[in-house]
Amino acid sequence: QVQVTESGGGLVQPGGSLRLSCAASVSEGMYSFNNMGWYRQAPGRERELVAVIRYNNNIKYGDSVKGRFTISRTDATETVHLQMNSLNPEEPAVYYCKTVYEHGFGLAMSDFWGQGTQVTVSS
Repeated sequence: QVQVTESGGGLVQPGGSLRLSCAASVSEGMYSFNNMGWYRQAPGRERELVAVIRYNNNIKYGDSVKGRFTISRTDATETVHLQMNSLNPEEPAVYYCKTVYEHGFGLAMSDFWGQGTQVTVSS
């Protein structure tokens, strides 16, 4: 399986910055990395895409964070960072890291989620 570990959540002031990190580790089985990204869910809201980076380094941002958040890879297959700048009061949420791996000889793709890390935007 693939284990996902998140870190970096916490309290930040409006307009402040925070960096989240996510690391994926394959403990057993044959898996091929496809992508890794961040999603967030605020109270009363659906879980939404924040940013995703793929194996080919293609990046997609959610419209609400374009120009403020940056996703990057420090490891080709395992570690992703999300730099969040200019955080708004309406953006407190639980941020979840999700990675997608191919397996089963390419016949399947599976999502592996972290448990979530809380980001609170408050003065």
